[in-house]
Amino acid sequence: MTDNTKTHVILLSCGSFNPITKGHIHMFEKAREYLHKTGKFIVIGGIISPVHDSYGKPGLVPSRHRLTMCQLAVQSSDWIRVDPWECYQDTWQTTCSVLEHHRDLMKRKGCCNVLRNGLSAFYNFFNGCNLLLENLWGKMSESLGKICCVRPHIDRFTFVDENANLGTAMRYEEIELRILLLCGSDLLESFCIPGLWKDSDMEVIVGDFGIVVVPRDGVDTERIMNHSSVLRKNKDNITVVKDDANHPMSIVSSTKSRLALQHGDGHVVDYLNQTVIDYILQSQLYINASG
Repeated sequence: MTDNTKTHVILLSCGSFNPITKGHIHMFEKAREYLHKTGKFIVIGGIISPVHDSYGKPGLVPSRHRLTMCQLAVQSSDWIRVDPWECYQDTWQTTCSVLEHHRDLMKRKGCCNVLRNGLSAFYNFFNGCNLLLENLWGKMSESLGKICCVRPHIDRFTFVDENANLGTAMRYEEIELRILLLCGSDLLESFCIPGLWKDSDMEVIVGDFGIVVVPRDGVDTERIMNHSSVLRKNKDNITVVKDDANHPMSIVSSTKSRLALQHGDGHVVDYLNQTVIDYILQSQLYINASG
């Protein structure tokens, strides 16, 4: 397949990131590497979307800290960025809503710009506008969305890339762009817990968007998928990243990192980037057992 016939992908990861760990970044890198190896996809960007403060998880530090830590963790990355939209809303947003927001943003603001200028430049421009006009935009965005964008039923949308150029002739190419939810096997397992997810949200997340799962070592993802009718039905939309070699980053979690910080465990340097550790110490986060 040529690059223009491959599906272009943006990986979106939602979560507390309390704090963001090396394991979170490792998940992005492993997913991109695996998708490229399939020969079917080109990953053009990754988005980290920290959850809203009202999520209510015990020990969740304010979003201003979590956003800063995420930005510090990806500052050397040329393809992963942090998006504050979820944190800026009036209340907690479902994963389904976050996916739909980014899909609709691509449609309204011009998908071609993503390939032309890169995902970071595309979002940085609009995030700058949001910071300046946050209150006004919050009131207007829904109305503008209704006026400017009629949401189609299909979410694997195509767009014309006028910059696609093969040889000396300018060509118009249709590029398929998908936003896929990137997650670990723990989120996949949560789909099987009765009443935790709305069936309609699961159908949209797995059926309309699709998910990429980076499982922890020893997790039987096939068993998990067979346990849920929605996952079984949409198996073709679930990509499980297979890795024969065990990697230490696959077991790094935010919980383990917080415990290491609370107990002064020197192994915290294996879990978190040094810039994140410095910020945590400076801001006195996670020092008490409650946070």
